Amino acid sequence: MRTLIALSLMPFAAACATTVPPGQTGTASAPTAQPGNPTPRVSVPVPSTRPTAPVGAFIPPRVMNVPGLEGVIGQSAAGLQAQFGPPRLDVVEGDVRKLQFAGEPCVLDVYLYPARPGAEPTATYVDARRSSDALDVDRAACVRALKGI
Repeated sequence: MRTLIALSLMPFAAACATTVPPGQTGTASAPTAQPGNPTPRVSVPVPSTRPTAPVGAFIPPRVMNVPGLEGVIGQSAAGLQAQFGPPRLDVVEGDVRKLQFAGEPCVLDVYLYPARPGAEPTATYVDARRSSDALDVDRAACVRALKGI
């Protein structure tokens, strides 16, 4: 029984152990307080994290290039609605727009981004899933199914 208790406490004791970082030698130890002095603080430099583009700078979208989506990618919202009818969902966030078209076979999410600042958003990315269980499906097949082709 004592062995079981000792073994169950071993992970807690191991968590208290310190290790020497790779490339360093010697023993690692925690700072200790001296009589009359508080425990010294250890400062660790934090690497700078700067955004890759200035805040507010325009980042052009990456455009999906998948066979079978030629009639969707590059279309405006009006062009997509002419093909699929009114969207089930129309979400605008900043300069991005998401249109969702749904039918019995699948749900098609089309993301529209402007190609340049101030331009009308056009479809740059498409995602598709089954209506029944939300598993991914072939995007081009979903487009054809929603068009009734």
